[in-house]
Amino acid sequence: MKYYSTRDESIKISAAQAIAKGLASDGGLFVPESLPKVTLEDIAALINADYRARAKSIMSLFLEEFSAEEIEKFTAEAYGDNFDCEAVAPLSFVDEQTAFLELWHGPTCAFKDMALQMLPHLLTASLKKTGEDKTVCILVATSGDTGKAALEGFADVEGTKIFVFYPKDGVSDIQRLQMVTQSGENVGVCAVVGNFDDAQTGVKRIFGNSDFAASLAERGFFLSSANSINWGRLLPQIVYYFSAYCDFVKSGKLALGAKLDFCVPTGNFGNILAGWYAKQMGLPVGRLICASNENNVLTEFIEKGVYDKNRPFHTTISPSMDILVSSNLERLLYAIAGSEKVREYMSALGEKGCYHVDEAVLAAIKADFGCGCCDDAETKKAIRGLFEEKGYLMDTHTAVAYKVLCEQREAAEANPAVIVSTASPYKFAVDVLDALGAEVGEDALSALSEKSGTKIPAPLSGLGERAVRFDSFTEKEKMIEVVGEFLK
Repeated sequence: MKYYSTRDESIKISAAQAIAKGLASDGGLFVPESLPKVTLEDIAALINADYRARAKSIMSLFLEEFSAEEIEKFTAEAYGDNFDCEAVAPLSFVDEQTAFLELWHGPTCAFKDMALQMLPHLLTASLKKTGEDKTVCILVATSGDTGKAALEGFADVEGTKIFVFYPKDGVSDIQRLQMVTQSGENVGVCAVVGNFDDAQTGVKRIFGNSDFAASLAERGFFLSSANSINWGRLLPQIVYYFSAYCDFVKSGKLALGAKLDFCVPTGNFGNILAGWYAKQMGLPVGRLICASNENNVLTEFIEKGVYDKNRPFHTTISPSMDILVSSNLERLLYAIAGSEKVREYMSALGEKGCYHVDEAVLAAIKADFGCGCCDDAETKKAIRGLFEEKGYLMDTHTAVAYKVLCEQREAAEANPAVIVSTASPYKFAVDVLDALGAEVGEDALSALSEKSGTKIPAPLSGLGERAVRFDSFTEKEKMIEVVGEFLK
C-alpha cells in the first residue's frame, strides 16, 4: 500500500517513508491510497481477542512492508505493563445504551498514549527500512496532552531527539508539570507566548523552511513529527474504535452488525477522523458526533460548511481543545473533495483565514458527522450531574462530549453510543473539583481523591515534588532559533 499527499497525488511513497517524513514536502498530509475493508466476520474474530491482538490485526492492514513478527513485537511493547489496566482501553458503562471508552490508562493519563506509545516503535523501524542514517528530531506543538505523551514515548530512544512547544498560559498546571519535569537526555521543552495555534503554525513553518532543513542535514539531523499530522500517530487511533465496538458487542448490549455512535471531544480533528476511517473500513458506526468547547470552529463548519478561524480565541477549562486550526480536517476534505480542492481550501485558509465548501461536500460531511458545543459552565454542570447521578467522574474534555451527546439524544432518536474519554479527571483536578463544588486547597489531587473516592493515578502522584528541568519561553517568531540551539 502506497501513501500520497493530500495536496499532490503524484507523490507516492511507502508507509515507512510516510511515517519517517511525517509531513509531505508540499505541506500536505500523507494518506493511504485506499482503505482496507474489514468484514463482520473479521470483527467477530476480534471480539474475544485482547487489545494487542486487535491492534496487530488492524494495523497490519496498512503496513505491508512490516512483518507480522515486527507488528506483534511493537504492540506487545506499546500496550504492556505501562498501562494500569489489562484491557488497555476499557469500556465503562453508565447505562445499557451508553459507555465511556477510557483511553487514559497509559503512562501520561491521556488518550495520546494510545498512539504515542506505538509511534516510537513504528518510527525507529521506518528509519531503518528507509536507510536513514541521520538523527531524527521529533518536533511537536501541543495543546497539552500530546507533548507529555510524545516526550514519554521518545525519551532516551536511540537515534532520536524530541522537542516540544506548548502555549505558555494555555495548558493545565498538571500538563505543564508533566512536561517541564520530563526526564531523558534527548528531550527539550519550551513555552510559546501565544496560543496553541501560534505554536502549531510555528512548527509548520519550521518544517517548511528548506534552508533550515539543509542546515540540519549538514549537522546530521532531520525533522519529523509526532503530532497527528504523522500517519504513524493516526493509525494506532483507528484501533480503539474497533476495540470499543468489539467490547460493546461482548457485553451483550449490542448485536454484531448493529450501529454504534461515537461522541468525540476534539480540537485538531485527528481523534474523530480515526473513527471515520474505521467506519469507511466497515466498522458499523452510526453517527460520529464532533464535540467542541467554546472554540467551536468545527461545529460551525459541520453545520454551515464555512471554516473561519477569524474569531475570538477562548481559553477554557478543556485546554486540549482550545484550537482554531484543525489540521486533520484536511485528510477528510481530501477523501471527499480531492487534492485540487484541498489546495484551494488550504491556500484560502492561509491567505484569508477562512474557506467554504460547496453543498455536495457539506452533504457528504453531514452524512457521517453530527456536532455540538458547550461552554465552561455547561461542562462543569455535566461533570457534577453525572457524578451525582451515576457516581462516574469525568475530566473537562470528556464532559464536553457527554453534554453534546445528551443534547443530540434529546433532539432525535439515537443508537447506543460510546463517549470517547480522553483524559483522567486528575489531569484537570482543580476544575473538576470546582465543578463538584469542593474546596481545592493546596493539593488538588488529594482533594479530588477524597471527594470522589477514587485513586490518584500513579504517574501523577508526587508530580509537584519533581525537579523542573525546562522553564524557558520564547516568542513565536523565534521558535526556529530555539530548535537550532537545541540541535547544536
